[in-house]
Amino acid sequence: MTGKPDQIQAKAGRITISVDAMGGDAGPAVVVAGIAMSAQKNPDLGFILHGPAEQLTPLVARKRALKDRVEIRDVREVVTMEDKPSQVMRNGKGTSMWSALEAVKNGEAAGAVSCGNTGALMALSMLRLRKLPGINRPAIAILWPSLNPQGFNVMLDVGADVKADAEDLLQYALMGTSYVRNSMDLSRPRVGLLNVGTEEHKGRAELKEAYALIAGHAAQASYEFVGFVEGSDIPGNAVDVIVTDGFTGNVAIKTGEGTARVMRTALREAFEYSFLSKIAALLAMTSLKRLSKRMDPRRVNGGVFLGLNGTVVKSHGGADATGVSAAVKLAFRLAQHGFAEKLAARVASAGAHTQDDTAPRAVRAATDKE
Repeated sequence: MTGKPDQIQAKAGRITISVDAMGGDAGPAVVVAGIAMSAQKNPDLGFILHGPAEQLTPLVARKRALKDRVEIRDVREVVTMEDKPSQVMRNGKGTSMWSALEAVKNGEAAGAVSCGNTGALMALSMLRLRKLPGINRPAIAILWPSLNPQGFNVMLDVGADVKADAEDLLQYALMGTSYVRNSMDLSRPRVGLLNVGTEEHKGRAELKEAYALIAGHAAQASYEFVGFVEGSDIPGNAVDVIVTDGFTGNVAIKTGEGTARVMRTALREAFEYSFLSKIAALLAMTSLKRLSKRMDPRRVNGGVFLGLNGTVVKSHGGADATGVSAAVKLAFRLAQHGFAEKLAARVASAGAHTQDDTAPRAVRAATDKE
């Protein structure tokens, strides 16, 4: 089964997502349960599932929603969380992660999803799919619950590369705005550059240089640059896209995850403190459930690897079925919108603009369709 993704979809009448069944902490049963949840909600989804056939076949057979929707690729090896990316690049050819990416490379699937080792997944993604022309460093973009009407902000990079110079940060801004347009239907996203303060004179030299570059591309790339933002703006409503380096972004999301756990524990203890507090919890149950659903990290599980010749979504290693389903939904939605092609056009347009100060009309026309 080979060919371009649109050819595959036309034959099958579905969008096919390639899934690494073996990368998660909880094993393939949770991954299969997650894709079954997605299949129940969307009849236009099909899957290529990668891993040992003797484990996957009975799991798939138990899920009625997956009947005639899954092709199993029998792969024997697995990338573990302890494997080093350099080792996986040399010896990962027989793994489920490699096989999942290969299906995207060959045009058999519109995107790949894996719960596996983040460093190894990024290394293999760059090896098999290659970076888009003009991209120095791919980035990982995540959705962050926010006070914005859409309910989320996008932040990148959150760990693909700990370093980023001014040109990298500009590319992150361009990729982030393209992602927001296609995942949230915002035509003119607001972009902020994360710093230690909002004043223009603050921050490292590369941040000041990036400030000028991002501001200079705002009109041509159709986004609003609001300038420097602080950590308190990440869940706020001042911006839609937060741009930063991978080191800072990764620290921020880990801090956010830890804070959320503390808040959940403190809230539970407060409502269990006394008989009256338990009564109050019962009276507030509907509101608490609504809040819990809004803040549930499983609903936004999935970091998108931006800057590659193909769509790759990294699910959290400890994701349950709901989390896996959310990651699959994200890959499916991006495929529906032709995100990979639009991102490539956006990056090409920015590169031409940087070199020539005038983007070619054909490229500009392609990006205008976002």
